[in-house]
Amino acid sequence: MKEGAVQISRLELAPSIIMDEVAMLRFKIIGRSTRAWRNIALVATVGVLSACTPVINVHGQTPDPDDLELVEVGQSTRRDVEQRLGTASTSSVFSDNVWYYYSETTETVAFFEPEVKERKIIAIVFAPDGRVDNIATYTEEDGKPVELVSRVTPTAGNELTFLQQLFGNIGRFSTPDSGQ
Repeated sequence: MKEGAVQISRLELAPSIIMDEVAMLRFKIIGRSTRAWRNIALVATVGVLSACTPVINVHGQTPDPDDLELVEVGQSTRRDVEQRLGTASTSSVFSDNVWYYYSETTETVAFFEPEVKERKIIAIVFAPDGRVDNIATYTEEDGKPVELVSRVTPTAGNELTFLQQLFGNIGRFSTPDSGQ
């Protein structure tokens, strides 16, 4: 060995090497843990944002505008209309002289009430001879609000609570010996 050289034994180096390995291991574990939490937060954020994506629902059927142009007032018959536009969504309540083609598009975000984006009703009116008399298109702006009446029809008799009904029958039963 050279003069002035310091000899370091392996035993003296062992604690510092072990401490360095422990520190590296802790860093790896904490680094992995941080990455895992970061990934969990990313997935949770994507999940929350996708839950707020609006859901669009389309109900009913509106005829293609090109097919609707082929229906001529005074010329087309019921059969022509059915062949070109398909079966109507509904017909008039009091007579079969009006066919309605109904379509509505709504948008629902999360748990909120659906919002009507578009509502369209095409009414085809037929003359008594079976030919188209008129074609009318109605949208949501043409609608009128209808107020519902919330009256309740009263029922005859007493209004009893559950416990009154349950215990009210005690002692009211007749025995076969009593003759009643």
